[in-house]
Amino acid sequence: MLPERIKLVEVSPRDGLQNEAQTIAVKDKLALIHGLQAAGVKHIEVTGFVSPKWVPQLADASAVCAGIQPAAGVHYSALTPNLKGLDAAIAAGIKEVAVFTAASESFNQKNINCSIDESFARFAPVLEKAQAHDMQVRGYVSCVLGCPYEGEIDPKVVAQVAHRLHQMGCYEVSLGDTIGTGTPQKAAHMFSLCAEQIPTAQLALHFHDTYGQALANIHACLPLGAAVIDASVAGLGGCPYARGASGNVSTENVVYMLHGMGIETGIDLAQLIQVGQQISSVLGRSTNSQVAQAFSG
Repeated sequence: MLPERIKLVEVSPRDGLQNEAQTIAVKDKLALIHGLQAAGVKHIEVTGFVSPKWVPQLADASAVCAGIQPAAGVHYSALTPNLKGLDAAIAAGIKEVAVFTAASESFNQKNINCSIDESFARFAPVLEKAQAHDMQVRGYVSCVLGCPYEGEIDPKVVAQVAHRLHQMGCYEVSLGDTIGTGTPQKAAHMFSLCAEQIPTAQLALHFHDTYGQALANIHACLPLGAAVIDASVAGLGGCPYARGASGNVSTENVVYMLHGMGIETGIDLAQLIQVGQQISSVLGRSTNSQVAQAFSG
Protein backbone atom coordinates (compact mmCIF):
# COMPACT_ATOMS: atom_id res chain seq x y z
CA MET A 1 0.00 0.00 0.00
CA LEU A 2 1.12 3.51 -0.76
CA PRO A 3 0.98 6.32 1.84
CA GLU A 4 -1.91 8.76 1.53
CA ARG A 5 0.34 11.69 2.41
CA ILE A 6 4.08 12.38 2.41
CA LYS A 7 5.99 14.65 4.75
CA LEU A 8 8.41 16.58 2.56
CA VAL A 9 11.49 18.12 4.18
CA GLU A 10 12.94 20.94 2.07
CA VAL A 11 16.73 21.11 2.42
CA SER A 12 17.67 23.67 -0.25
CA PRO A 13 18.41 26.64 2.05
CA ARG A 14 21.10 24.61 3.84
CA ASP A 15 22.10 21.48 1.94
CA GLY A 16 21.26 23.02 -1.40
CA LEU A 17 23.22 26.24 -1.00
CA GLN A 18 26.10 25.31 1.30
CA ASN A 19 28.54 24.44 -1.50
CA GLU A 20 27.86 27.44 -3.72
CA ALA A 21 31.07 29.37 -4.35
CA GLN A 22 29.40 32.75 -4.73
CA THR A 23 28.17 34.48 -1.60
CA ILE A 24 24.39 34.46 -1.58
CA ALA A 25 22.81 37.45 0.12
CA VAL A 26 20.70 36.96 3.22
CA LYS A 27 17.75 38.59 1.45
CA ASP A 28 17.92 35.96 -1.30
CA LYS A 29 18.06 33.13 1.23
CA LEU A 30 15.07 34.60 3.03
CA ALA A 31 13.20 34.97 -0.26
CA LEU A 32 13.82 31.27 -0.85
CA ILE A 33 12.57 30.28 2.61
CA HIS A 34 9.51 32.52 2.44
CA GLY A 35 8.73 31.34 -1.07
CA LEU A 36 8.89 27.72 0.03
CA GLN A 37 6.53 28.23 2.93
CA ALA A 38 4.13 30.21 0.73
CA ALA A 39 4.07 27.22 -1.63
CA GLY A 40 2.93 25.01 1.23
CA VAL A 41 6.21 23.48 2.44
CA LYS A 42 5.89 22.77 6.16
CA HIS A 43 9.39 21.51 7.03
CA ILE A 44 12.38 23.62 6.01
CA GLU A 45 16.03 23.17 6.94
CA VAL A 46 16.94 26.84 6.89
CA THR A 47 20.68 26.85 7.62
CA GLY A 48 23.52 25.24 9.54
CA PHE A 49 25.46 26.54 12.53
CA VAL A 50 28.83 25.28 11.39
CA SER A 51 32.36 26.65 11.15
CA PRO A 52 32.47 29.58 8.68
CA LYS A 53 36.02 28.54 7.91
CA TRP A 54 34.83 25.26 6.40
CA VAL A 55 31.40 26.35 5.15
CA PRO A 56 31.57 30.11 4.49
CA GLN A 57 28.18 30.11 2.77
CA LEU A 58 26.51 29.47 6.14
CA ALA A 59 28.39 32.12 8.08
CA ASP A 60 25.19 34.19 8.08
CA ALA A 61 23.14 31.54 9.90
CA SER A 62 22.07 33.82 12.75
CA ALA A 63 21.11 36.62 10.37
CA VAL A 64 19.02 34.25 8.27
CA CYS A 65 17.17 32.95 11.32
CA ALA A 66 16.57 36.49 12.57
CA GLY A 67 15.02 37.48 9.25
CA ILE A 68 12.55 34.61 8.94
CA GLN A 69 8.91 35.64 9.09
CA PRO A 70 7.36 32.53 10.66
CA ALA A 71 4.30 31.02 9.06
CA ALA A 72 1.73 29.01 10.97
CA GLY A 73 2.43 25.30 10.98
CA VAL A 74 5.90 25.59 9.44
CA HIS A 75 8.83 23.90 11.19
CA TYR A 76 12.31 25.39 10.81
CA SER A 77 15.44 23.36 11.50
CA ALA A 78 19.21 23.81 11.37
CA LEU A 79 22.29 21.61 11.26
CA THR A 80 24.29 21.71 14.51
CA PRO A 81 27.28 19.33 14.55
CA ASN A 82 28.57 20.41 17.96
CA LEU A 83 27.66 22.23 21.16
CA LYS A 84 28.85 25.58 19.83
CA GLY A 85 26.48 25.22 16.91
CA LEU A 86 23.66 24.12 19.18
CA ASP A 87 24.14 27.11 21.47
CA ALA A 88 23.95 29.40 18.45
CA ALA A 89 20.78 27.67 17.28
CA ILE A 90 19.22 28.04 20.72
CA ALA A 91 20.07 31.75 20.72
CA ALA A 92 18.51 32.06 17.26
CA GLY A 93 15.25 30.50 18.44
CA ILE A 94 15.50 27.32 16.40
CA LYS A 95 13.37 24.48 17.80
CA GLU A 96 14.72 21.57 15.75
CA VAL A 97 18.33 20.68 15.00
CA ALA A 98 20.17 17.95 13.13
CA VAL A 99 23.37 15.96 13.64
CA PHE A 100 25.11 13.77 11.11
CA THR A 101 27.36 10.77 10.68
CA ALA A 102 27.98 8.22 7.93
CA ALA A 103 27.77 4.51 7.29
CA SER A 104 31.32 4.70 5.89
CA GLU A 105 34.41 5.02 8.06
CA SER A 106 36.39 6.56 5.20
CA PHE A 107 33.76 9.17 4.44
CA ASN A 108 33.49 10.12 8.10
CA GLN A 109 37.25 10.63 8.27
CA LYS A 110 37.21 12.84 5.16
CA ASN A 111 34.08 14.71 6.14
CA ILE A 112 34.45 15.31 9.88
CA ASN A 113 37.89 13.83 10.65
CA CYS A 114 36.74 11.09 12.99
CA SER A 115 35.46 7.52 13.04
CA ILE A 116 31.80 6.54 13.22
CA ASP A 117 32.12 5.76 16.93
CA GLU A 118 33.89 9.06 17.55
CA SER A 119 31.15 10.94 15.73
CA PHE A 120 28.57 9.49 18.12
CA ALA A 121 30.71 10.52 21.08
CA ARG A 122 30.92 14.05 19.67
CA PHE A 123 27.23 14.66 19.21
CA ALA A 124 25.99 12.78 22.30
CA PRO A 125 26.20 15.99 24.39
CA VAL A 126 24.42 17.86 21.59
CA LEU A 127 21.44 15.53 21.86
CA GLU A 128 21.49 15.70 25.65
CA LYS A 129 21.47 19.50 25.73
CA ALA A 130 18.95 19.81 22.90
CA GLN A 131 16.56 17.47 24.70
CA ALA A 132 17.03 19.49 27.89
CA HIS A 133 15.80 22.51 25.90
CA ASP A 134 12.80 20.56 24.52
CA MET A 135 14.28 20.60 21.01
CA GLN A 136 13.76 17.83 18.51
CA VAL A 137 16.88 16.28 17.00
CA ARG A 138 17.09 14.75 13.55
CA GLY A 139 19.89 12.43 12.50
CA TYR A 140 21.51 12.16 9.08
CA VAL A 141 23.31 9.06 7.82
CA SER A 142 25.50 9.63 4.75
CA CYS A 143 26.62 7.08 2.16
CA VAL A 144 23.78 4.62 2.73
CA LEU A 145 23.95 3.30 -0.86
CA GLY A 146 27.59 3.84 -1.71
CA CYS A 147 30.74 5.68 -0.73
CA PRO A 148 33.18 7.62 -2.96
CA TYR A 149 36.09 5.98 -1.10
CA GLU A 150 34.82 2.51 -0.17
CA GLY A 151 32.34 1.77 -2.95
CA GLU A 152 29.53 -0.57 -1.85
CA ILE A 153 28.27 -0.13 1.71
CA ASP A 154 26.83 -3.04 3.67
CA PRO A 155 23.15 -2.18 4.29
CA LYS A 156 23.38 -3.95 7.65
CA VAL A 157 25.92 -1.32 8.72
CA VAL A 158 23.50 1.40 7.58
CA ALA A 159 20.75 -0.13 9.71
CA GLN A 160 23.09 -0.34 12.71
CA VAL A 161 24.13 3.31 12.43
CA ALA A 162 20.53 4.44 11.92
CA HIS A 163 19.45 2.39 14.94
CA ARG A 164 22.12 4.01 17.11
CA LEU A 165 20.90 7.48 16.12
CA HIS A 166 17.34 6.50 16.95
CA GLN A 167 18.35 4.98 20.27
CA MET A 168 20.23 8.15 21.21
CA GLY A 169 17.05 10.16 20.78
CA CYS A 170 16.82 11.27 17.15
CA TYR A 171 13.11 11.45 16.42
CA GLU A 172 13.76 10.99 12.71
CA VAL A 173 16.68 9.44 10.80
CA SER A 174 17.41 10.59 7.26
CA LEU A 175 19.03 7.99 5.01
CA GLY A 176 21.31 9.73 2.53
CA ASP A 177 22.48 8.35 -0.81
CA THR A 178 25.22 10.97 -0.78
CA ILE A 179 26.76 10.14 -4.16
CA GLY A 180 23.54 9.10 -5.86
CA THR A 181 24.74 5.69 -7.00
CA GLY A 182 21.87 3.67 -5.52
CA THR A 183 19.37 1.73 -7.60
CA PRO A 184 15.79 0.75 -6.70
CA GLN A 185 16.37 -2.81 -5.51
CA LYS A 186 19.31 -1.78 -3.34
CA ALA A 187 17.40 1.20 -1.97
CA ALA A 188 14.41 -0.97 -1.05
CA HIS A 189 16.63 -3.58 0.62
CA MET A 190 18.50 -0.95 2.64
CA PHE A 191 15.25 0.73 3.71
CA SER A 192 13.71 -2.60 4.71
CA LEU A 193 16.66 -3.43 6.97
CA CYS A 194 16.44 -0.01 8.63
CA ALA A 195 12.68 -0.44 9.05
CA GLU A 196 13.33 -3.59 11.08
CA GLN A 197 15.06 -1.35 13.64
CA ILE A 198 13.10 1.91 13.41
CA PRO A 199 9.41 2.67 12.72
CA THR A 200 9.04 3.65 9.07
CA ALA A 201 7.34 6.92 10.04
CA GLN A 202 10.66 7.94 11.61
CA LEU A 203 12.78 7.17 8.56
CA ALA A 204 13.41 9.70 5.79
CA LEU A 205 14.75 9.23 2.26
CA HIS A 206 17.49 11.66 1.21
CA PHE A 207 18.50 10.65 -2.30
CA HIS A 208 20.83 12.46 -4.67
CA ASP A 209 20.27 12.23 -8.40
CA THR A 210 23.77 11.74 -9.83
CA TYR A 211 22.73 8.82 -12.05
CA GLY A 212 19.10 9.84 -12.46
CA GLN A 213 17.91 7.15 -10.05
CA ALA A 214 16.52 9.23 -7.18
CA LEU A 215 12.84 9.15 -8.18
CA ALA A 216 13.02 5.43 -8.96
CA ASN A 217 14.66 4.77 -5.60
CA ILE A 218 12.00 6.78 -3.78
CA HIS A 219 9.26 4.97 -5.68
CA ALA A 220 10.73 1.61 -4.65
CA CYS A 221 10.58 2.54 -0.97
CA LEU A 222 7.05 3.97 -0.88
CA PRO A 223 5.25 0.58 -0.75
CA LEU A 224 7.54 -0.36 2.16
CA GLY A 225 6.18 2.43 4.33
CA ALA A 226 8.44 5.36 3.49
CA ALA A 227 6.52 8.53 4.33
CA VAL A 228 9.21 11.21 4.72
CA ILE A 229 11.26 12.55 1.81
CA ASP A 230 14.07 15.11 1.78
CA ALA A 231 14.31 17.15 -1.40
CA SER A 232 15.82 20.37 -2.69
CA VAL A 233 14.03 22.85 -4.93
CA ALA A 234 15.63 23.15 -8.38
CA GLY A 235 17.76 20.11 -7.51
CA LEU A 236 20.26 22.29 -5.66
CA GLY A 237 23.05 20.73 -3.66
CA GLY A 238 25.89 18.29 -3.73
CA CYS A 239 28.64 17.12 -1.42
CA PRO A 240 32.12 18.67 -1.07
CA TYR A 241 33.57 15.31 -0.07
CA ALA A 242 32.01 13.28 -2.87
CA ARG A 243 33.49 14.25 -6.21
CA GLY A 244 31.03 14.05 -9.08
CA ALA A 245 27.95 13.87 -6.88
CA SER A 246 25.22 16.05 -8.31
CA GLY A 247 22.44 17.72 -6.42
CA ASN A 248 19.63 16.44 -4.29
CA VAL A 249 16.53 15.13 -5.96
CA SER A 250 14.45 18.06 -7.19
CA THR A 251 11.48 18.90 -4.98
CA GLU A 252 9.46 19.80 -8.08
CA ASN A 253 10.12 16.36 -9.58
CA VAL A 254 9.19 14.60 -6.33
CA VAL A 255 5.96 16.57 -5.88
CA TYR A 256 4.95 15.97 -9.50
CA MET A 257 5.50 12.23 -9.12
CA LEU A 258 3.66 11.99 -5.81
CA HIS A 259 0.67 14.01 -7.00
CA GLY A 260 0.52 11.80 -10.08
CA MET A 261 0.34 8.79 -7.78
CA GLY A 262 -2.52 10.33 -5.79
CA ILE A 263 -0.32 11.03 -2.76
CA GLU A 264 -0.90 14.34 -0.98
CA THR A 265 1.91 16.76 -0.10
CA GLY A 266 0.06 19.99 0.65
CA ILE A 267 2.37 21.78 -1.78
CA ASP A 268 1.35 23.98 -4.70
CA LEU A 269 3.52 22.75 -7.58
CA ALA A 270 3.13 25.87 -9.72
CA GLN A 271 4.29 28.10 -6.86
CA LEU A 272 7.12 25.71 -6.06
CA ILE A 273 8.36 25.90 -9.64
CA GLN A 274 8.47 29.69 -9.40
CA VAL A 275 10.54 29.46 -6.21
CA GLY A 276 13.02 27.14 -7.91
CA GLN A 277 13.29 29.41 -10.92
CA GLN A 278 13.86 32.43 -8.70
CA ILE A 279 16.76 30.94 -6.74
CA SER A 280 18.22 29.49 -9.94
CA SER A 281 18.17 32.99 -11.43
CA VAL A 282 20.02 34.31 -8.37
CA LEU A 283 22.65 31.63 -8.92
CA GLY A 284 22.88 32.49 -12.60
CA ARG A 285 21.83 29.14 -14.03
CA SER A 286 18.82 27.16 -15.06
CA THR A 287 16.94 24.85 -12.75
CA ASN A 288 17.95 21.18 -12.48
CA SER A 289 14.30 20.15 -12.33
CA GLN A 290 13.00 18.48 -15.49
CA VAL A 291 9.45 19.17 -14.34
CA ALA A 292 10.17 22.90 -13.96
CA GLN A 293 11.85 22.98 -17.37
CA ALA A 294 8.88 21.28 -18.99
CA PHE A 295 6.33 23.59 -17.39
CA SER A 296 8.30 26.73 -18.27
CA GLY A 297 8.88 25.46 -21.82
